[in-house]
Amino acid sequence: SYDASNYPWTNAFENYQVRDDISWTHGRHSLKFGGQYMFQTKTQELFGQSQGNYSFNGTYTGDGFADFLLGYAATYNELAVQDSGDWHSKTIALYVQDNWRVDTHLTVNLGMRWEGIPHTYEVNNRMSNFYPQLYNPANAAILLPNGNISPSSPGLTPGVGAAATLNLYQNGMAITGKNGAPTDIVQNHWNNWGPRLGFAYDLTGQGKTVLRGGFGIMYERVQGNDVYNMGSNVPFSASPTVSNVYFNNPLKSVITGATASAPITTTSITGESEYNYKNPTTYQWSMGVQHEFWHGAVGQVSYVGNVGTHQSDAIDINAPLYTGATLPLRLQVIAGTLPVDAIRLYPGYGAILMYEDAGRSKYNALQAEFRAQAAKNLTVQFAYTYSKTYDNGTGVAVNGNSGDLATISNPYNRSYDWGLSSYDRPNVFIADYVWDIPIFNHASSSAVKAILGGWKLSGIITAESGVPYTETLGGNTLGMGGNVTNRPNLTGSISYPHTITEWYNPAAFSAPTLGSFGSEGKNVIRGPGRNNWDTSLFKDFAWEHGTVEF
Repeated sequence: SYDASNYPWTNAFENYQVRDDISWTHGRHSLKFGGQYMFQTKTQELFGQSQGNYSFNGTYTGDGFADFLLGYAATYNELAVQDSGDWHSKTIALYVQDNWRVDTHLTVNLGMRWEGIPHTYEVNNRMSNFYPQLYNPANAAILLPNGNISPSSPGLTPGVGAAATLNLYQNGMAITGKNGAPTDIVQNHWNNWGPRLGFAYDLTGQGKTVLRGGFGIMYERVQGNDVYNMGSNVPFSASPTVSNVYFNNPLKSVITGATASAPITTTSITGESEYNYKNPTTYQWSMGVQHEFWHGAVGQVSYVGNVGTHQSDAIDINAPLYTGATLPLRLQVIAGTLPVDAIRLYPGYGAILMYEDAGRSKYNALQAEFRAQAAKNLTVQFAYTYSKTYDNGTGVAVNGNSGDLATISNPYNRSYDWGLSSYDRPNVFIADYVWDIPIFNHASSSAVKAILGGWKLSGIITAESGVPYTETLGGNTLGMGGNVTNRPNLTGSISYPHTITEWYNPAAFSAPTLGSFGSEGKNVIRGPGRNNWDTSLFKDFAWEHGTVEF
């Protein structure tokens, strides 16, 4: 593994914030009002493989490293121009909150927050995006057998009027803020109202047992690599990609053996979905009861829920169609006899990785806790959570340039990635304790008391389930390009020998038919859990100049 990138790399981030909060107590009401304005700037150079980058995915041998040893590269990519951008964003927020003590038993929390969080924009309009509705099939590029673009393509043929100025690499592209394209790349959404509702009810009036609950809606802005990765789009730069070339010469085709003197290559695009970019939203709620068993001993049991909508992910909208009709052509791609760019939906481009806010997640948990100063010399705390969490983002393939955004495995079936979250741990138990050992504290011998008395025993115990895992297939088994991920078929139940050499039995898996997605779900394998004990025995020895802890 090596890192082919641009060095040195510089960036600067600045945040300016003005806010004010006002508190007002009136009778049984404690009100709070507030607002803020936040302005952020980010100036940085583009991400990109300015040194050039080869990929080896097993197209020729079924194993990427073997392809590397033979010198057969699946793709070669290089950033044309190392540019930089100046991105700005702003946030406006207003809120009101009322903590209302209805009576001696009941306190109610009522609040509302509004957030204006438009998308980040480049102040000089040095950004471009791919808008599918602007792509004209009549101007589509013509692909040669080696995957390069034919010089006789409509976008390169001299013509009259508009045809004379047509640029091959701008078919479907628009510069932000020009020709009707949004300055912010996507459509902004301003209806971001977040209620905050909660209550606390003293069931007995003695302050011993309290029922609590709450609900809230939170919003966020997608801000970061989604826009920075777009800086290398045409016409400001380009990321030309050639497929099926020799490692020692990216101009020479493995398929035809011909060397291109000045190839016209396809270029990859990173874009954002104009109409599918609502602000990521989280709905959170809880309901629980707390009870004081005796002075200093409190227990609680709660149900906690969380649902996320419009979560960030990415999808390759230029992956070849996954239908039976395309199978013969995709099999040729798998065999290395046909470049994948020849069967993409938008000829002239390689991958078009489109960021969307279309992911979702859900979390449900039973949470229990007990903490107590159980006796004069002992303090203990126990916590247990039983939960399940699902999504269609974590644990799926991550594009090399997207950093923190998941790339949907099957661009034509988003539910293929719905399953357990990669951080799902059904059972989590934690206990901690501190015991002041009373033995020898009152010994008659001062030496025994000084040496053997005053010791403390403490510890932390953690026991938790393992995280889930997905078995994936290496190599090119689909013929759909690099932004898809295939899995094996799951043909039976998964057994767990729990040995070092075989944690789970692979006999439940089999290879799918070439060119087909496997049936294994996401994160169906459960990895090993963890049982961890930390224990310490210590004592403070006092002397005239201070204290020494052993």
